Amino acid sequence: MKLTEKQKGDLIEFCRSLIRKKSPSGKEGKVAELIKKRMEELNYDDVWIDDLGNVIGKTGGRGKTLVLEGHMDTVEAEEKNWEHDPFGGEVKDGKIYGRGASDMKGALSAMVYGVGSTIGEKINGTIYVVGVVMEEIFEGVAFGEILDEIRADYVVLGESTELNINIGQRGRAEVVVRTKGKPTHSSNPQFGVNAVYGMMALGDEIRKLNLPEHEFLGNAIIELTDIISLPYPGASVVPYECRATFDRRLITGEDEEAVLKPIREIIGKLGIDAEAEIAFGESRTYTGMSLKSKKFFPAWLLDGEHELAKKSSNAVRAVGISANFSKYSFCTDGSESAGARGIPTIGFGPSKESLAHTRDEYVEINQLVKAAEGYATIAGSLLS
Repeated sequence: MKLTEKQKGDLIEFCRSLIRKKSPSGKEGKVAELIKKRMEELNYDDVWIDDLGNVIGKTGGRGKTLVLEGHMDTVEAEEKNWEHDPFGGEVKDGKIYGRGASDMKGALSAMVYGVGSTIGEKINGTIYVVGVVMEEIFEGVAFGEILDEIRADYVVLGESTELNINIGQRGRAEVVVRTKGKPTHSSNPQFGVNAVYGMMALGDEIRKLNLPEHEFLGNAIIELTDIISLPYPGASVVPYECRATFDRRLITGEDEEAVLKPIREIIGKLGIDAEAEIAFGESRTYTGMSLKSKKFFPAWLLDGEHELAKKSSNAVRAVGISANFSKYSFCTDGSESAGARGIPTIGFGPSKESLAHTRDEYVEINQLVKAAEGYATIAGSLLS
């Protein structure tokens, strides 16, 4: 399915309009309203914003169900460090610049127009386009609320793939380790127990962990990302607690127990007063609803022979996109759809993964248009 010249022009301007609306996590309301309004103008059968603030557009109503998913929130932008206005939606040299252009307002706009171009076509199924909140904080948690209400047969994520078909990703767990000590005046350290020294010993052993590997997804990793002692600041006081956060990248088959068990075994071996757990987070969405979850987001991998992978690959090739199978290096909402729920999921989106969260982020207009045509063609192939 090819977009008309008018549709291409409208898509470009819509993408620019989304970029001009600031939408850091928890403040996506203006973007949600803009997407809702455009879906209604494109004659989606039903459009609504749910309690969390996710925007959902539906067309069709029979057969299998395809969900196209992207997130509306972005990371912050330090405007003074950009060559191009991060909220200007500037067009230059065939690119649209701005925060979220690549991650992932470009893909969202392409989904809206790609599915919009199928309205009135013979599609034997139901298509949902969803823009979710708070992905940058909780990968998949807000999406899970949608999937509780929609029975999806297939999911297509719009995170950047350079128009390849991504069939998997490593997962992510945020592990918090606390060591306990005994406070005393630092002039008499022999009367206390320094919790930081315990963390130093523990951290050295954690770095030596023999973690699993995966031929396609890559190696599991663990990396220290944050550390703080209490009291803080601790002038003349031996710290009574030290808290460290580790980023643990997961491969398929790893659960919470697999992540925590080796760390707890090290604690036992060293005889340190310490504990390890999966971090827990809570934030409020722009609608005022609470979103909370453990920060454990599983890995996933779809068989390249699965009909979703094969049909999608063949479909985009039919509109001139030479897609290869690949994988995400970062975590996505697929941790919920595929990792937690086992729903067949792929990623397909414009732009480069490496542009996410960078200064002078951009999406190439050529890829933006091809992505929209790709979404339409994938939908037609799966739901014909």
